[in-house]
Amino acid sequence: MRDIAELVLDVAAQAGAAYADCRVVQRQVQALSVKDGRFAEVTAREDAGVGVRALVDGAWGFASCDRMDAPSLEDAARLACRIARASARLRRVPVRLAPCPPAVGTYATPVGRDPFEVSLEEKMDLLIRADEAMGAVAGVTSHRASLEFVREQRYFASTEGASVEQLIVESGGGMDATATGDGEVQTRSHPNSFGRHQLCAGYEAVQAMDLAGNAERIGSEAVALLTAPPCPTGRMTLILDGTQAALQVHESCGHATELDRVRGDEAAYAGTSFLTPDLRGRFRYGSEHVTITADATATGGLGTFGWDDEGVAAQRTVLVDRGVFRGYMSSRETAADHGEPSSGAMRAESWNRIPIVRMTNVNLEPGESSLEEMIATTEHGVYLQTNRSWSIDDRRLNFQFGTQNGHLIRDGRVVGLVRNAIYAGRTPDFWRSCDAVAGPAEWRMWGVVNCGKGQPAQLVHVGHGAAPCRFQGVAVTAAS
Repeated sequence: MRDIAELVLDVAAQAGAAYADCRVVQRQVQALSVKDGRFAEVTAREDAGVGVRALVDGAWGFASCDRMDAPSLEDAARLACRIARASARLRRVPVRLAPCPPAVGTYATPVGRDPFEVSLEEKMDLLIRADEAMGAVAGVTSHRASLEFVREQRYFASTEGASVEQLIVESGGGMDATATGDGEVQTRSHPNSFGRHQLCAGYEAVQAMDLAGNAERIGSEAVALLTAPPCPTGRMTLILDGTQAALQVHESCGHATELDRVRGDEAAYAGTSFLTPDLRGRFRYGSEHVTITADATATGGLGTFGWDDEGVAAQRTVLVDRGVFRGYMSSRETAADHGEPSSGAMRAESWNRIPIVRMTNVNLEPGESSLEEMIATTEHGVYLQTNRSWSIDDRRLNFQFGTQNGHLIRDGRVVGLVRNAIYAGRTPDFWRSCDAVAGPAEWRMWGVVNCGKGQPAQLVHVGHGAAPCRFQGVAVTAAS
């Protein structure tokens, strides 16, 4: 990998690049799933390639190739420089990069048990047992359990002297049970929706999910939802479980604090942001219970690494401090506009995509309450679990979310199950109404594997630490 990068960078410099960097990536993915008693997928795939960025005449160029022979690598480096030179004709303001000390070192995901060393037989047995337990519940009409494992070896080098090697390992799994009857379709998932929950960790992360042990429970919950009354309508107290809180953070704070969106760079596809620079340091985003960070050093997060994809060291950035909007996730280019260092948030889906500003692990920091205490001190409200649907405008301001499971609360007690719950609001009003966040004992890191952004589109895995949290006076209703 080092030899490949040195060749690419030498050619880019000779072709006129004032700066260039190179990423050499080898990726291995294994995926297994069982659906309705049959294996639906058992696949293994690998790919490898090189991506090169070049800065020529104040503009970026990018090219990639999946051939590792010298002529192909040299062609990619020269193509990146030609694209940059052509782009410079249309760019009014030259690119500036925030200073960054050249990174040198290695990083590897802490792994207890290498998932690629675990036999297919053991993995299949786990899926079969989970699938059978869901299917044994009367009323469950469809059921699926899946696993996915990723191993990615990355080497990054730049003309500034950066040279870092990283080994990132991900392990994930999940299951869904669907029940149908009387014109209703209800699904319950574990540990999360979106098909699975995933972490930067070894096979121990999957074992901790206890898929087989939770299979009967989620099947029974799906069936019970068929006859549960609709969620009541009105403004009331809302308690979110950790999985839904994580998605709320993702959509209404994570994307809103990506600095390229603020600049308008993503306006055509992903949108912009209401958190403009003039609000920084004085805008009340949430209550004093709300502190949100972007932390690429957090254990287990899908946004955890040693260095980002332009060689900036992993770090913790405060986005919202006790309710006040404080910071952004940035790249070297976007940070330079504000006279500050990069937050280390440049990430690419693959070697054949240019890095863009992406979430790392955007976390709602733990508070001092507990789920039990929140319920006990709620007079009238709902406790909602696991996302079912989401919608948010392109400025990340107005939103609507639906959840799989709902529990009605009266006078400090859960009194029954409700279905098809939807809640809606305006981002700052919603977070300002937060009056409790559970503490470290209930705080968990959650993985989102389908975060889309960029043109051409890139799906990147991101992490969100969250715990159950409570909000007052939220508009709640039931989907029709």
